[in-house]
Amino acid sequence: MSLHPTAIPPVPKDTARVARAAFPKGNIYLQIRDTLGSIYVDEDFADLFSVKGQPAQSPWRLALICIMQYMENLSDRQAADAVRGRIDWKYSLSLPLEDSGFDFSALSEFRKRLIEGGSEELLLNRILEQLREKGLLKGHKRQRTDSTHILAAIRPLNRLETLGETFRAALNSLAVVAPDWLAKRLKKDWFDRYGRRVENYRLPKLDSERENLGNQMGEDGFNLLKKVYAPNAPEWLRLIPAVEILRIVWVQQFYSPVDGKVQWRSPRDMPPSTIAIHSPYDIEAHYSSKRSVNWVGYKAHVTEICDEDSPHFITHVKTTLSTVTDEAVVEPIHFSLSKTSLLPEEHLMDLGYVTAGHLVSSQENYGIELIGPVRNDPTWQAKHHPKFANSNFKIDWSKQVAICPRGHQSKTWTKKTDKKGQPIINIRFSQFDCGTCPSRSRCTRAQTEPRGLTIHTKQEYIALHHRREIQHTPEFLKTYNLRAGIEGTISQGVRRSALRQSRYIGLAKTHLQHIFMAAGLNLCRLDAWLNGVPLAPSRYSRFMTLKPRTS
Repeated sequence: MSLHPTAIPPVPKDTARVARAAFPKGNIYLQIRDTLGSIYVDEDFADLFSVKGQPAQSPWRLALICIMQYMENLSDRQAADAVRGRIDWKYSLSLPLEDSGFDFSALSEFRKRLIEGGSEELLLNRILEQLREKGLLKGHKRQRTDSTHILAAIRPLNRLETLGETFRAALNSLAVVAPDWLAKRLKKDWFDRYGRRVENYRLPKLDSERENLGNQMGEDGFNLLKKVYAPNAPEWLRLIPAVEILRIVWVQQFYSPVDGKVQWRSPRDMPPSTIAIHSPYDIEAHYSSKRSVNWVGYKAHVTEICDEDSPHFITHVKTTLSTVTDEAVVEPIHFSLSKTSLLPEEHLMDLGYVTAGHLVSSQENYGIELIGPVRNDPTWQAKHHPKFANSNFKIDWSKQVAICPRGHQSKTWTKKTDKKGQPIINIRFSQFDCGTCPSRSRCTRAQTEPRGLTIHTKQEYIALHHRREIQHTPEFLKTYNLRAGIEGTISQGVRRSALRQSRYIGLAKTHLQHIFMAAGLNLCRLDAWLNGVPLAPSRYSRFMTLKPRTS
C-alpha cells in the first residue's frame, strides 16, 4: 500500500445539508468535527506507508474511524457499515453521500501498521494537542491514576487443557508449513486426542485418569520435540513459534524424562506467574490476582486530569503484563507525561503506587508531589503498642548512628541494597546494651541477638516518616479522596468500550485498544463539556437513597 498525502477536504455541501437536517440540535460527531476539525492529517502517518503500490485509504480517516468505533464499541464490520450508511459519520469524515465506504479489513491492516511503526501514542497525543490549541485543555495541575484488570482474548484453560491445546497448536502449525514431514512421523492416536479442541468436559473426571492422560500428553510432546530436534530434521522447524512454545511449556510442566517415563511437575516446582505460559495462543497473558479478582491477561493504568475547572481528559494510558506491580509504572508514566508537557503538580495515586522512593524521585526528577498513602510499618513492634517501633528511634544522620528510646547508640551502620536493588541501611545495636536492657521484651523477640533496624536512606526515610504522620489528617484525606473519581472513568470505559476485555492477542494490540478507548472517551467528554453536561453523580441503590441525611 502506498500513501501520497493530500489536503483534508471540507465537508461536502450535500453531506452537511442532510446532516444538519437529520440532527438539527447537533450531534457528537458533528460537534467534534466543527470544534477540532479532522484532528489528524495524512502526514502524521506517512512513515507507515510506502510511496509505491496500490493507494491506501486515507490514514487520517482510518485513525478517526478506529476511535469512533470504540466510542460505540463496534466491531470492524459494524464500523465499516457505519461509514457507509450513517450521515453523522460521513460528516465527520468529509465523505460525500454516495461514498460506498471500504472493506472492513482495512481497519485491521491499519492497526498492524500503527503497531509496527510505533505510532500508537500519536493517536491520543494529537487529540490532546488539538484540545490545548483550542483552549479546551487549560490546566492539568492535578491528575490521578488507577489500574484495572484486563481479560485476555483467550478462553481460560486448566493445566490439562493447556497441555492439549499447546500440543494441538504445534501440530496445526507443522501441518501448514511441513505437512509431508509431519505425516511421516504422526501417531494414529494423536488424531483422537488432538483432532478437536481440548475441552474439560471431554476429559476424564477421576484424578488418576487425568494424571495418566497428562503423562501421556507429556510423552507425545517429548516424542515430537525429539523428532524436531533430531540431527537430520530441518533446522527451520525449531524456529516455528508454536514449536518453541511447545518446548517452553513442556519444560515448565514436566520433569526431564527418566528412563523414558514422563512425570508432571509438582505445584512447588512450577514456574512463577511472571513466566508461566497459560495459553499457547497468547503467551504474554499471565495469571494474576488482586484482592478477590483472579484473571489471565493484562493491566491497564489510566491517568486523567481532575482539576475542578477543567474537563477530566485522559492524559495517558499504560498497558502492562498482569504481573507488573503498580509501583513499577510510576516513573514510566511521569516520563511519558513529561514528553507531552502534561506533568501535573500533584498526582493522586493509591497505596499500591506510592513508595518512599517515589515520594522523593517524583519530586526531584519531575517536580511532582505524590498524593497517596504509604504502607504502615510492617514490623511487629509497630503493630503492638507500646512496643518500640522503628519510629521510636532517633536517627543522627551526620554521625550515622541510631539512638534507642533508652538512650543507647547503635554499634554498626551498614549500607546495602534490598531484593529490588534499592539502597537501604542496616543498623545493629551492641550485645552488651541490649542484653541487660530492662525494656528488651518491648524491643526484640530474639533470645540473644541485639536489636536491629532496617531503614531507607535519609531523604526516603524522612519522606516516608512525614507521609505516615499526615496521611490520616483531614486535610490530606480531603485531597486524596479526589482519587476515587478515577473509578468513574474506568467504569465508563468498561460500559462504553468494554475496557476489561481485550479484543486482540498480545500486549501491543491490547495497548492500542486502550489508546483508542482513551481517545474516544476524551471526545465524549469534550462533547459533554461543550454542551454543559454536568459530571454524573455517584450512583446509589434505591435502598441507599432512603438513608436519612445527617445535618
